[in-house]
Amino acid sequence: MMSLRQADLAATVRLAVPVVVVQLGLMTMGLVDTVVVGHVSAEALAAVALGNLYFISVCAGTWGLLLALDPVVAQAVGARDRVAVVRGVQRGLLLASILSVPSMLALLPGEVVLPLVGQPAEVVPTAAVYARIVAPALPAFLAFVVLRQTLQAMARMRPIVVVIVAANVLNLVLDWLLVFGLLGLPELGAAGCAWATLVCRVLMAAGLLVAARAELVPLLRRLDPAVLELRPLLQMVRLGFPIGVQFQLEFAAFGLIAVFMGWLGPVAMSAHQVAIVLASFTYMVPLGVAGAAAVRVGQAVGRGTPDDVRRSAGSALVCGGSFMALCAVLLVGLPGPLAAAFTVDPEVRALAAVLIPVAGFFQVFDGIQVVSAGVLRGLGDTRVPMVVNLAGFWVVGLPVSLLLGFRLGLGPTGLWWGLVAGLGAVAALLLARVASRLRGPMERVVIDRGGRSL
Repeated sequence: MMSLRQADLAATVRLAVPVVVVQLGLMTMGLVDTVVVGHVSAEALAAVALGNLYFISVCAGTWGLLLALDPVVAQAVGARDRVAVVRGVQRGLLLASILSVPSMLALLPGEVVLPLVGQPAEVVPTAAVYARIVAPALPAFLAFVVLRQTLQAMARMRPIVVVIVAANVLNLVLDWLLVFGLLGLPELGAAGCAWATLVCRVLMAAGLLVAARAELVPLLRRLDPAVLELRPLLQMVRLGFPIGVQFQLEFAAFGLIAVFMGWLGPVAMSAHQVAIVLASFTYMVPLGVAGAAAVRVGQAVGRGTPDDVRRSAGSALVCGGSFMALCAVLLVGLPGPLAAAFTVDPEVRALAAVLIPVAGFFQVFDGIQVVSAGVLRGLGDTRVPMVVNLAGFWVVGLPVSLLLGFRLGLGPTGLWWGLVAGLGAVAALLLARVASRLRGPMERVVIDRGGRSL
């Protein structure tokens, strides 16, 4: 007979596997872009990396804010509060619509913004074009985030997996056609990746509405008047804002490392992109486990079963930490072949092979911190993780990166060791917060006044 611990691990894995597939699918689209454009030139690879970094830096906060849906919807599902589920997803779409406008506008002045942060002149024009092309996809992309988080909180993963698989196939085909100008199409180079991304992000949102119409249409058929009330909407923003800031702090910290790499030239920037794509690819697994943790913990909070909360949190930490330990062994052991799979440029390949093992060292820290954040999100605890990210990445990580990379002359390798220090600090602090919260009271998040708790 399966022991309780085995049962908890199995339950976490059953939900985490499709969430991980979705995360890996999203990451694979960027990975394919990198591999395809890496066979054009080092400058094209650097431009796509910089353009994508610009996009993420602009929308990371909004994306994170929408993850307020994790505790709101998951806890409502656990409490069997259908009204709260309806209001949650509709408020999410309203916020996505409002916030997409300033985000799109912020992506337009790339030629002005990117030189201000010291990026190479030969890379900026193409990176700015990339950002302008993908900007109109933001409303659809944020709508996809809302619908995906809602379905995930309901543990309805099959439609999301189907849409992500289809989007990856389409992205691969469009990349090859548009980057290299096949079948009579114009040869667009790095801009071809941007057009492929634009098309795929728009179709992902539409595809999810079709694939999950049985689950989503009943939630969207009629507008609940309470969705337009300002106070509950601001309550949801207050819950999601720290998540958005947390995302922004983390992405900005990694983004600044990329900016620092740009100061060292296109080769350093390209090698950094190869190594960060690999590290980010493995990170998708514990990120998926974190999503599953937020759902299972949130549903248990909604049911009012604290023992289930503790078991869900523990099983998620074991799954995420164990996987990243295995990834660390792989990255440390095979840096050369992994670098060669991404680029034909010998200088980029050599430097990437030095950075990849460093990425292996922070794998375990990365797994622990992201799963811990998922557990806390399921509990509705969003403010402390924001403060922890500020302390870990900005008080510890970035100063260490600057010290090692420039003051002590270690260059790209020193910049990456600063990331290791920052992630270690964040992981330790978040794990301590999880331990503290699991010993205390666990109550549902309150959004709507005068009704059921949500």
